[in-house]
Amino acid sequence: MSVAAGLFVSFEGGDGAGKSTQVRALADWLTGQGRTVLLTFEPGDTELGRTLRAAVLHGEDVDPRTEALLYATDRAHHVASVVRPALARGEVVITDRYLDSSVAYQGVGRGLGAQTIEQLSLWATGGLLPDLTVLLDLDPTAGLARITREPDRLERGGDEFHATTRQAFLDRAAADPGRFLVLDATRPVADLAAQIAQRVGQLLAR
Repeated sequence: MSVAAGLFVSFEGGDGAGKSTQVRALADWLTGQGRTVLLTFEPGDTELGRTLRAAVLHGEDVDPRTEALLYATDRAHHVASVVRPALARGEVVITDRYLDSSVAYQGVGRGLGAQTIEQLSLWATGGLLPDLTVLLDLDPTAGLARITREPDRLERGGDEFHATTRQAFLDRAAADPGRFLVLDATRPVADLAAQIAQRVGQLLAR
């Protein structure tokens, strides 16, 4: 259920896949097209969200259900206070991670059930799904090798966990090809940016 006045684009994929780079490239292209763009991310792009982000990624270890609920709380507040108002103003909202991350990481990776976590996120957001989800696919070992800062709790999940979440992303994309654009994240940055811009341009032309 998207908001017709604006356009909602999410970027997904493993850590180190280049999401931040492509988010900025798309925002620059859209701005050049005269569009108003809101860049955001999950978790943590609100005052409440920053507290939740610190707890879930850098605090003490929590059980999987608590982890899932913390992400859902952040997402509910994020959508209500940031995403929906911007879409109602007719802006293009680009988010670095959204509910597909929760389904992959908590639903599949933590074993809570993909459908359970999807329903939790849909309830938290009032059913809001992106118009387009760009999945940057990359071998997790290669992605994590790109990270130079101290890894967070999820990044320390281990090889099996990250391989499982990668496959979960790919499975979701295969089940919903109309919403997903799956790209090989090893391709040149400029080529990826051009393909993303082309797809977004098609959506805006509608």
